Amino acid sequence: MSKSLDELFDRILRSKIFKNRELLRPDYIPDELPHRENQILSLAKILAPALQGERPSNVFLYGLTGTGKTAVTRHVLKAIKERRRPDLNLTTIYINCRHDDTNYRVLARLCEEINVNVPFTGLATAEVFRRFREGAEKLQGIIIVVLDEIDALVKKSGDDVLYKLTRIHTELKKTKICIIGITNDLKFTDYLSARVRSTLGEEELVFPPYTAPELEDILKMRARDAFKPRVLEEGVIKLCAALAAKEHGDARRALDLLRIAGEIAEREGMDKVTINHVKKAHREIERDRVVEVLKTLPLHSKVVVLSIYLLNKAGKTKATTGEVYGMYRSLCNRLRLDELTQRRVSDLINELDMLGIINAKVISKGRYGRTKIVKLSISEKSLREGLLEDEFLSRALG
Repeated sequence: MSKSLDELFDRILRSKIFKNRELLRPDYIPDELPHRENQILSLAKILAPALQGERPSNVFLYGLTGTGKTAVTRHVLKAIKERRRPDLNLTTIYINCRHDDTNYRVLARLCEEINVNVPFTGLATAEVFRRFREGAEKLQGIIIVVLDEIDALVKKSGDDVLYKLTRIHTELKKTKICIIGITNDLKFTDYLSARVRSTLGEEELVFPPYTAPELEDILKMRARDAFKPRVLEEGVIKLCAALAAKEHGDARRALDLLRIAGEIAEREGMDKVTINHVKKAHREIERDRVVEVLKTLPLHSKVVVLSIYLLNKAGKTKATTGEVYGMYRSLCNRLRLDELTQRRVSDLINELDMLGIINAKVISKGRYGRTKIVKLSISEKSLREGLLEDEFLSRALG
């Protein structure tokens, strides 16, 4: 091993910064969740009937990213499982619909969690559902299913599986199933059919964004056990909280900022985390966030971004939606893709605008009416990094 690597590893192993960095990970669930007492109590009241062997109401949790929806859900479910009667069979199943984003995958995961074998692919969805229903009935208890980022499933695959799950209790005699849907999309119910909306949203809880002082409290609580004593320079936690509060009160962002600032200080061999380290962490996270968003975009959204980029490169730094659609059609032809309608592409442009990938602004052209001007809001480096991994699109990027 080279001397430089030895020195690097020794520096990390003898860290002057961290005591336990895992406490700063967003997926770590602490025993206390500051400033979410009302939501914890409300969710606990909804789910409490499970302790008596009764089916709780289905519930929707709404709120922007990093507002504590998943943490509160896991916290309450853990407490319920600890208080259940020994004779009560209570099963909790957590599914992230960003990863399992088709009806088949969701049903396959449900089967897997109750030890029902189904192949990764190949069966009809109706058959997988039948096997889940039969397996659930054998449990003779309560099943609480958490569908996190449920909007990703519905937008990609529709709400058919949700319809089946919300009606399943009419087919079961010995087992009761409750659904908890978690979404960042406050307009999510617009995507649901009326038949699903009424049964899935029996109860609703809204999680407001954290304020800067609330984020400070969260960071101070985590930092106590995550960092070694007197490592954080004064103002570090306040700056992390302020930057995250500007990003819609995102606790995940605040925790990531603090952790990455500490890791930068550690890599530099410092014994203090300074405000300058927080600024470096903020720049690093911003770049990574854009790249990650680009990588996870649906194919046609990527083609729209690519169309705007190619127009910008050709000197059209403020392209109209018509020009974007023209380039989009040209790319679809080159890539042998079935093109979407102009109206659907206009919807994709609006979605990309909301994500901050592009800037779409309506301008007036007097008696010629109004038009939308579109331009990229990200760097070429981030765009290439985010799209080049897609071999299908890398041909068009050149």
